[in-house]
This record gives sequence, structure tokens and C-alpha cells, in this order.
Amino acid sequence: MRFVYLVMIIFFVSLNLRPSITSVGPLLDIIQTDLGMSGVTASLLTALPVFCMGLFSILAIKLNKRLGMEKSLLIAMTLIFVATFLRMFIHNSFLLFATALFSGIGIGIAGPLITGFIKKYFPNNHGLMGVYSVSMVIGAAVASSLSVPTYQRMNESWQHALGFWSILAVPAFLLLIPLLKKAEKSTDTLPISALFVKNKRVTLFMLFFGCMAAIFYSLTAWLAPIVQSMGFSYSQSGLILTLFTVIQIPISFLLPILVSKTGNRKVWLLVCSFSEIVGILILLLNYSPWIATVFLGIGAGGLFPLALLLPIQEAKNIEETVSWSAMMQFGGYLLGALGPAFIGLTIDVFDNFVPALGGLLIILCVMLFTILKIGNNEQSIH
Repeated sequence: MRFVYLVMIIFFVSLNLRPSITSVGPLLDIIQTDLGMSGVTASLLTALPVFCMGLFSILAIKLNKRLGMEKSLLIAMTLIFVATFLRMFIHNSFLLFATALFSGIGIGIAGPLITGFIKKYFPNNHGLMGVYSVSMVIGAAVASSLSVPTYQRMNESWQHALGFWSILAVPAFLLLIPLLKKAEKSTDTLPISALFVKNKRVTLFMLFFGCMAAIFYSLTAWLAPIVQSMGFSYSQSGLILTLFTVIQIPISFLLPILVSKTGNRKVWLLVCSFSEIVGILILLLNYSPWIATVFLGIGAGGLFPLALLLPIQEAKNIEETVSWSAMMQFGGYLLGALGPAFIGLTIDVFDNFVPALGGLLIILCVMLFTILKIGNNEQSIH
């Protein structure tokens, strides 16, 4: 019974880590028009929370040491709930960016702590990273696929359509409360400076995570507008974005289990990377976005959970896992936030998506290089 309870916490907390971001993509053109945003400005709705997810993942280390993992997760869920709920009452871009900021802070705190949560309660079951990653994909898929229908049902109010997703934080909040009584503070968290100076491997993880995040969030923010520019309707582009996220669900669940059992991490990282390259090339050649999205979904679905496995596989204990995860996500998300902003800038300058897609291919090549470096030295360096 306790096993089910703890898995439910992982599921519902993880479910909240993407909807405040992915619900924006299908409605981005509508929000842009309503608030008079440029492409670069609109891209900040995705780039800003991703940036905060990186910047404030460091806060997870401090909160874990001061308050304990469970209380810190409760704070994160509260931030996500409040920020998302307040979107119902927003009528200017400044306040909308403020909600993106605070939801990003909440996600930044929760991300590394969920990894540590799994290490703490399931030290010998790394396959539960599949629950973490697949829950995030489900949250992303539900929010992106139902964003337009929710908008239509709520009297075409994008504010209410975005704020609706705050409801997902409620069960996560309630499930965490019983754990607070037995929560323990961490006493052994590594100092941040030690991670940079003594462990070059963590820096390599950050670069890989940054490339992966830049591609993922660029696609999350701009895949629907790219498809719309090819002549597809809002509804069709929403379905394609849904396909992108739905395909990730089985991949995100099965790959961590497969890698944990076989140890073929490098091979699967390369397979997923080449899948994304194929998807980008299909979009560049203006072929079927449906086929392109299948390849992109396979790649994204595999890369993220495998990235999350890196610190769990190589760290020695719970505190090191939280610290390594926080540092990887700190640098990774800061780099990843540049992806959506880069695409927004190229749209404003060139008025098409070809230069942006070419840029994503370059990022993929850098990511392939980091995978080879990671794969060639799989032992941990302490």
C-alpha cells in the first residue's frame, strides 16, 4: 500500500511539471495577437519558465538541506498552483510573464527533488524514473491537446484556458501532506562550488541536458506555429502537438527500464538523437509534419528520461543525487531557455522557420558529441 502511495506522489507531482508551459503553445498566436507581442516576446512565455527551472534548481539543494525534501516539494506545488491559477485574471503581458516566472521557480525546485525522492524511497528501483518521465509527458500531452478545446469551451478566453491547469496541483499537494510528519532534513548536501570544481562529469551532463532541453522546448513552443505556417489549421496543429507528446508516453516509460536492465545507455541516446535529426530534416524539406512529429516524439520521449537517469546511475547517495540533478538541470535549463528565444528571433528577422530548424540541427550535432563523451566514460568520477 505504501508503495502505491509513494508512486502516486511521484506521478501527481511530475504531472504538474509541464502543463503551465505546454498549454501555451497551441494558443500562442491568439495570445500574441491579443497582447500585441512580437515573436521574441511571445517566446519568453516558454523561455522564461525554462530559464527559471534552471536558475532555481539550485534552490532545491538549499531547501532540501533546510526544510527536507517533502516540505520543499510542497512549496514547489504551491508555487505552481498559485502561478497557474492567477492566469485566469491576466490582461497584460507583464503579469503573464510573472506567472511564467513563478511557475518556473516551482518546477525548478521540484525537478531535482523528484529524482532525489526516487533515490530515497526506491534506492534499488531506478525503473521508477519511467513513472517520473511518463507522468511529465502525460501532463504535457493533456495540456497541449486540450488547450484549444478548453479555450473554445471557456468562451474563447485564453486566460481561463491557461488557468484551468492549476487544478492538477491539488492532488499532489494533498498527497504530500501526510509525509511531512516523518520528513527529515538533509545534512549532507554537497557544496555547489565542489560540483563545478571537482566533477567535470556534471558539467558534461549539463551541456547534454541543455542541448536536449533547447530542442524540446523549441518544439513545444513553436511546433504548432511551424505546422500552421505550412497551411494547417489551429485544430490540426494542436493534434500534431498532441501526437508529439503522446508518442513520448510509451517511450518515456519503457526506455529507463530497458537501460537499467541492459546498460546500453549510449546506444539508446544515439538512436533517440538521430530520430530527432530525421524529424527536423523532414520539416526542413517541407514533407509531412505528421511523419516528422513521429520521429521527433520518439527522440524527445527517450532523451529526457535517459538524461534524468544520469545522476541516479552515477551518484553515490541521496544527497549527491539531488545535488547532481540540480546542477545538471541548472546549467541545462539555462541553456535550454535559449532555444525558444532563438526561434522567436529568427522568425522576426527572416519571417520563416528554415534558419531556426537549421539551428536546431547544429544543436543536435553538439548533443551527439556530448553523448559520445558521456558514453565513453560511464564510470562515475567523484
